[in-house]
Amino acid sequence: MSDTNAFIIAEVGINHNGDIKIAKKLIDIAHSSGCDAVKFQKRTINTVYSEDVLDCPRESPWGTTQRQQKEGLEFGKEEYDIIDEHCRELGIKWTSSAWDIESLYFINNYNVPFHKVASAMLTHTEFLNEVAKCRKHTYISTGLSTMEHVDAAVEIFKNNDCPFTLLHCVSTYPTKEEDSNLLTIKSLEEKYGCGVGYSGHESGGLPTLVAAALGAPVIERHITLDKEMYGSDQSASLNPKELKELVSTIRQVQKILGNGKKSLLDDEIPIANKLRYWE
Repeated sequence: MSDTNAFIIAEVGINHNGDIKIAKKLIDIAHSSGCDAVKFQKRTINTVYSEDVLDCPRESPWGTTQRQQKEGLEFGKEEYDIIDEHCRELGIKWTSSAWDIESLYFINNYNVPFHKVASAMLTHTEFLNEVAKCRKHTYISTGLSTMEHVDAAVEIFKNNDCPFTLLHCVSTYPTKEEDSNLLTIKSLEEKYGCGVGYSGHESGGLPTLVAAALGAPVIERHITLDKEMYGSDQSASLNPKELKELVSTIRQVQKILGNGKKSLLDDEIPIANKLRYWE
């Protein structure tokens, strides 16, 4: 992998809609499109949500309450065993962003190669400390946050000597292109002296390509079988055709960027001999 080759994560999240067959199809699509990893989301429902929230009405394919909806979307050990085996067979990395400490321990049982902190968890100090204590490379999304929030999170990971990469992120679904503010990638790089990638939620691909052109070392995008499927993340996700095209174009962008070292190409030498004035 070259210095400019971004690590591309296909975010399945909860777009599997509680169906392991859909999850496996999305893993297959991510792999065939050239992604480096797939990511899911894991929650302990009774920890993440209060009883008042879970008792609220919500129409979904699983029932009429928030609890039924959220439990319908949640995978357990049986499904994660299948995910782990399927990814190993394909040779694609996987992880799951935990939304609570119990879920973090659950995911760690699979010896995942990296962790991911969701934007919503950036200010959860106890949780961040538990993630950082694992000392696995961690990708940290910075949506929903101020620089002061990011300061505090970075300090936790530095204090625990845990390697990390920040991800610039705007947590609207889908994100308007004019809200992308991609120069934040450079601002975060300069402030923290670390790699800064991009976790995009736009409906298309242009901001993601700009992030790649800025040299983002990590790119994360939600994926779906169909944007019209049930789910709050589907419309901000890439369908299979869009994902394949985006990954291909990102790889082209990386080739165009090169390694940043000025050199005289072999193909330039005969032209130089013909055109240059030599002292």
